[in-house]
Amino acid sequence: MRRKIPSNSALMAFEAAARHGSFARAADELALTEGAISRQIGRLEAFLGVTLFERVGNRVRVMPNGERYAARIRESLDRLERDSQYMMGQPNDGASIEIATIPTFAARWLIPRLVSFQERHPNITVHLAERLEPFVLTGSGFDAAIHFEHPAWTGMKTHRLLHETLLPVCCPSLLGSRPDSATLDDLPRLHRRQNPDAWQLYAKEAGVTLTNPAAGPYFDLHIMLIEAALAGLGVALVPRLYIERELTEGRLVAPWPEGQSISKTFSLILPEPIQLSNAPIQAFADWLLSEATPPSRNLQPLRHSKHD
Repeated sequence: MRRKIPSNSALMAFEAAARHGSFARAADELALTEGAISRQIGRLEAFLGVTLFERVGNRVRVMPNGERYAARIRESLDRLERDSQYMMGQPNDGASIEIATIPTFAARWLIPRLVSFQERHPNITVHLAERLEPFVLTGSGFDAAIHFEHPAWTGMKTHRLLHETLLPVCCPSLLGSRPDSATLDDLPRLHRRQNPDAWQLYAKEAGVTLTNPAAGPYFDLHIMLIEAALAGLGVALVPRLYIERELTEGRLVAPWPEGQSISKTFSLILPEPIQLSNAPIQAFADWLLSEATPPSRNLQPLRHSKHD
């Protein structure tokens, strides 16, 4: 069945005219004559059976329904342009994959390791996009997701990667000259907005007293907490796997025990089943699982498993 879609020329002429409120300015932008813009919009109105502009003498005014239509057309044209530019950047002899992931995990764990994937598979380009919340993977445009375990992934093939445990950390200067004598209750504490009771749970597990566990500034992302801790704003309760470099370099210190009960599991989520022709995503999955597999005291990788 043939789609009922106007011509691109008519849509571009209409969007420009609606945005400028002028056929003449639209003509200048598109390098056309004013008459050509008028004819394109006339064809579009005939196609739709709707009047989009009110014409009074030599002046035009977009109608309310035309304003709404123009906003939707603008979004569609912008998306089409982005997709086209994306395709222009693809190598003819290569492939690309789209991965959705949590932004801090991407910045702190995944991206620093991607160079090894590029060395193994130089013809595969990995595109990353942030997704803070679980979503329906099928039909999303993503080949895979790296996210926390969640019921939203039911029906997908899930491969466990790493177990996240939280650790209180701060910059050394916050502790002063006697770090061993510093107690959490004496220091400002930083919070992640999505996990407001983390300090209360940690205090109960560690057997420490916090006069007001909820006191202190709140941040949306773990990466914000890490930067706040580095800046000396307080003690942050963050995943150890995000701060290994800072701990090794001494930019952050952790004189308190690690929390074991406040934890989540990172997983690789793939559609079920993977198409046999999708070798690039299979190569990425194999590489990612191998990166999470080597034994480490801190990262606590989990064995490869599948859940439906």
